[in-house]
Amino acid sequence: MVDEDHPGLSIARQCELLSIARSSFYRTACGESELNLTLMRLIDEQFMECPWYGSRQMARHLRRQGFSVGRKRIRRLMDKMGLVPIFQKPKTSKPCPEHKIYPYLLRDLAIDRPNQVWCADVSVPQQAA
Repeated sequence: MVDEDHPGLSIARQCELLSIARSSFYRTACGESELNLTLMRLIDEQFMECPWYGSRQMARHLRRQGFSVGRKRIRRLMDKMGLVPIFQKPKTSKPCPEHKIYPYLLRDLAIDRPNQVWCADVSVPQQAA
C-alpha cells in the first residue's frame, strides 16, 4: 500500500492519503507470546467444558493449573478469542404481573398555565441508623 521508494509522494503524504498514522506504518505488529498462546489454548479447552466461566473463574482455574495470571490478562485474551460466558442476565425491566398499574391521569390534559398541575411525593423516608 505504501511505497517507500515513490518518487513523487513522501511516506508521510502516502499515509495521510490512506488515512493511517505514519507511526503505524513504521511499527511492525508483533504477535502473541508463546505463553499467551498456551493460555489461549487452555482457555479454549476449559471454555468448551464450562461455557459459563468468565474471566474471574477462568483466571482462578489457570492459577490452580500453576500459571501466574491476572484477571485482566485473561479478560483481554478471552475478548481477543471472542469468548463470552453464558449466564442469565438480570430482568430488572420486567414488571411483576401481580403489581397494579395505576392510570396516568394527565394524558389528554393540555397544561398551559402555571399552577394548573401539582405533584406530591407520599413515600416514607428511611430512618437513619
